[in-house]
Amino acid sequence: MPRQLFKDPTATVITSSNNELLGAMIAKDGQWRFPHNDSIPDKFKTCIIQFEDEYFYKHPGFNPVSIFKALRDNISSGDVKRGGSTLTQQVVRLSRKGQSRTYFEKFKELILATRLEFRASKEKILSYYSSNAPFGGNVVGLDAASWRYFNREANELSWAESATLAVLPNAPSLIYPGKNQERLLTKRNTLLKKLLQNKIIDSLTYDLSIAEELPQKPYALPQIAPHLLQKVTQSYYGKRIKTTLKKSLQEQTNRIVSNHYNQLSQNEIYNIAVLVLDVKTRKVLAYVGNSPTDNEHQKDVDVIDKPRSTGSILKPFLYAAMLDAGDILPNTLVADVPSQFGSYNPENFDKEYDGAVPASRALSRSLNVPAVRLLQEFGLDRFHHYLEALKLKDLKYNANHYGLSLILGGAESNLWDLCKSYAALSSTLNHFNDTSSEYFTNEFCEPTFLADNDIDFGKKTSEKTLFDAASIYLTYESLKNVNRPEGDENWEFFDSSKQIAWKTGTSFGFRDAWAIGTTKDYVIGVWVGNADGEGRPGLVGVQTAAPILFDVFDVLPNSNWFSKPFDEMQEVDICTKSGYRASVNCEEKEQKFIQLSGLKTQPCPYHVLVHLDRNEQYQVNSSCEDLGNITHKTWFVLPPLMEYYYKSKNPFYKSLPQFRSDCLGDNAISMQFIYPKENNSIFLPKDFDGKRNELILKIAHSKPETIVFWYINETFVGTTKDIHDMAIIPKQGKHWITVVDEFGNEAKRQIEISQ
Repeated sequence: MPRQLFKDPTATVITSSNNELLGAMIAKDGQWRFPHNDSIPDKFKTCIIQFEDEYFYKHPGFNPVSIFKALRDNISSGDVKRGGSTLTQQVVRLSRKGQSRTYFEKFKELILATRLEFRASKEKILSYYSSNAPFGGNVVGLDAASWRYFNREANELSWAESATLAVLPNAPSLIYPGKNQERLLTKRNTLLKKLLQNKIIDSLTYDLSIAEELPQKPYALPQIAPHLLQKVTQSYYGKRIKTTLKKSLQEQTNRIVSNHYNQLSQNEIYNIAVLVLDVKTRKVLAYVGNSPTDNEHQKDVDVIDKPRSTGSILKPFLYAAMLDAGDILPNTLVADVPSQFGSYNPENFDKEYDGAVPASRALSRSLNVPAVRLLQEFGLDRFHHYLEALKLKDLKYNANHYGLSLILGGAESNLWDLCKSYAALSSTLNHFNDTSSEYFTNEFCEPTFLADNDIDFGKKTSEKTLFDAASIYLTYESLKNVNRPEGDENWEFFDSSKQIAWKTGTSFGFRDAWAIGTTKDYVIGVWVGNADGEGRPGLVGVQTAAPILFDVFDVLPNSNWFSKPFDEMQEVDICTKSGYRASVNCEEKEQKFIQLSGLKTQPCPYHVLVHLDRNEQYQVNSSCEDLGNITHKTWFVLPPLMEYYYKSKNPFYKSLPQFRSDCLGDNAISMQFIYPKENNSIFLPKDFDGKRNELILKIAHSKPETIVFWYINETFVGTTKDIHDMAIIPKQGKHWITVVDEFGNEAKRQIEISQ
């Protein structure tokens, strides 16, 4: 008797956290044979014993009476008309497949059956039989047969259905659903009659049972999470794996993805991936690796772990890192002006500029230029170190390889790692508030889809793991204000609406659209695009991925918003206009909680004390005005280039008054080029009449009323006043543009004109 009775390959089976079947992959030999199952439903157990071996619990592995009757009938008929095998003998025969059915072989089976009875319990022998008996076609075992013939679990079968399956192994090659219906019906009803006669079922149950129809054809097995099944098969082939997925949530998410796929495919956008994580347990609740597309569009590719361009999805990590380092406060004004960094020329999505914008609003609006300028200020290597700490495995190169484009999608990551990182931030904040303001050492751990795996968050510590709780909270406060997709814009006016910190991303060329959101309890990540990398117009995070994100959040329970981590924060006076810590010159102040590291930030640099005449029309000093007539007033002043764009978006901004003409002294004057940018290569197209278009030069001057003199290659071309725009038609080649104001201040810029 071999130690392992059955060595046949089995199907890979995954179930939900409640043991509901999610999917199965056929065994290597092409059989639907589920892994061995010790649990046998009572109805099937009763039916198989009554049909095959009524004295199963009384014999030692063989039944002498049955053997004698079988020999008598077979000898008298001259053919094999009856078998005398017990269920134990049948288990032995199933394990010794391919053996000829001779009397000598029967004797071997009898001896081995007695040995099996000594080794295994009756229940174990029954489980061997139910897991390995043939049920017709390529269906082996009760579990597979129940799903193939009745589309549900074996423990949910009726008496009639259990009886049908009990009689099938007796002659699986002849009795098969859809064929030999009369013979199958006769055998089933005969068994049901026996159950009635033995008072196992009552007459009503019998009448209802014989009225039930027989199965006509096999059902396809459920494929509710096919891409997770692929992933499980790689490591657990042929095993039954209980996953962390919630079946109802998985099915709802599948329907949401299918509905959006039907719409997006009209624009030739074919692939979608969605991942849902439980923040507190770090378990996967829903796993949709791809949309229900076709083979031409890689429907079998699991996009969740595939590297894709990140777009703007990394911006919250930079914002949190700068808060954590004390480099900015939540609403610190950051520059949003045309910028060039060597040959790199980032632009906002709408091609416009705000001049200056609070850092939190720059994040919630996903402005590109402020993000790149903040990354340059923070340090590329420094930020790259933070990303490495997040364990983004597709970040394979050093910081210089990516450059400043790292923050706008220059790097690649995958949905799994990004969701894992957002879940770690949310969990850090939860743990800090749930404990005595402590962190856990293993907060940035891998999520799991295995139900038996419990995440170990490590030991408690007073030291932050990566970001402090206050920086995470303030980042989420900003992300909560991201403009929601169409139809959900006024969410804050509804009491039942969810508070969600979320972020979108769109890669260059409209190839990838991202949306990742988190509440206190859940993280949802969505990727939309084409698996082959083809870009499509309209493939933008807020338009394609965000609606899916909020549809999935709508089927999840509501969560409370994160608690404020007061132990990592302090209330201070903040300058309302600049977002910096208030200086003595700030007129409008408000009390705000900031992260403790923010206490080292500088006071507001944009409010200065100025001296005005009595009417507050001009700046004056003691050289031109009596001290008694001078009004001392604080003024909000931005640098010229920031001011130029800021004024167009902020009509109440007042430029600093000019000095009165009779006043002496050094007045701070500055000017900056708006266009062209440094070392620009410019192409001037021709009109329909063949004339080349003009190049419009622009500068911003701290005193617009000043006369400015313009030169090209030291050749004077004109002057401007108030509005400093100059139109020129330069020749092909490199040129120096020089501007000099009437006070002798000078600025230069080199350009190249190409044909």
